[in-house]
Amino acid sequence: MKHAVSEHLDTYTEQGALRLSIVATLLVALFGITFGLLSGSFAIAFEGFYSLLDAGMTIIALMVTNLIAASSTIGPQRSRLNQKFTMGFWHLEPMVLGLSATLLSSAAVYALIGAVQSLLNGGRELEFDEAIFYSVVNLAICIGMASFGFNVNKRLGSDFIALDAKGWLMSAFITAALLVAFSIGWAVQGTSLAWISPYVDPAVLAIICLVIIPIPLNTIRHALIDVLLITPTELQERVDLIAKRIVKKYGFLSYRSYTAKVGRGRQIELFFIVSKNLAPKRLEEWDLIRDEIGAAIGGESPDRWLTIIFTTDPEWTE
Repeated sequence: MKHAVSEHLDTYTEQGALRLSIVATLLVALFGITFGLLSGSFAIAFEGFYSLLDAGMTIIALMVTNLIAASSTIGPQRSRLNQKFTMGFWHLEPMVLGLSATLLSSAAVYALIGAVQSLLNGGRELEFDEAIFYSVVNLAICIGMASFGFNVNKRLGSDFIALDAKGWLMSAFITAALLVAFSIGWAVQGTSLAWISPYVDPAVLAIICLVIIPIPLNTIRHALIDVLLITPTELQERVDLIAKRIVKKYGFLSYRSYTAKVGRGRQIELFFIVSKNLAPKRLEEWDLIRDEIGAAIGGESPDRWLTIIFTTDPEWTE
């Protein structure tokens, strides 16, 4: 049983790291919602809900990474998957990243509206002792998980883990802001500034939301680029450089290249237009040229989809 659990949460794999983050996020979410209700702080309750939403998105991300990993393995499971998804699962990755980032920003917009309404209605009273205790504990957890995520991703290089680590870092900033605000609210009680106490919670929530809302926008932009199959400039330039060299080396007439980045997948299609008068070659010789091109492009892995075609008819390249 212990071995099964450790294997399930193996941080040397993308799936294991995400599972560990999901467990921690769910615990933090329940902790936040509980203390938000006890202290009367909508800011804390929002942070708990935000964490719960983040956990849901991470679970979906984990499902996608499992599908991508399963489609890259050898065995009956891969055969069943490939029969239904012959083009792979890369397209799901930017869709999930974009959806996750959009939902997180939308939740912050909704909370901002609520915070402004609360400020206009005179704020709300809360128990600062419980709020400060929550902030200290949660800040330590968030910093620890953010550090864990960034360190693990130095080895794995996963967009999902990168987004998850940024989520923990955002949560740490949120909690730090809450701690400062609640400490100020607690300090002014019984003084001439006590009138500001009811405004502390909605004010800090509004500030937090204004900070959070733009953070996922870059992830949304990159996800849209992948979903819309916008040609990646660096990859296209590299492929064109290699194709021109091959055309010159083997005396081909010209070429056409098509590239796209979809999540972690790279899709490359190369069409070489060959003269009808070119001396015949055996299939093995054409395969050797393909091997040469593939080696020059590099990055051979289950995440590279490379198609190389030789033809005398330019219409096949369009």
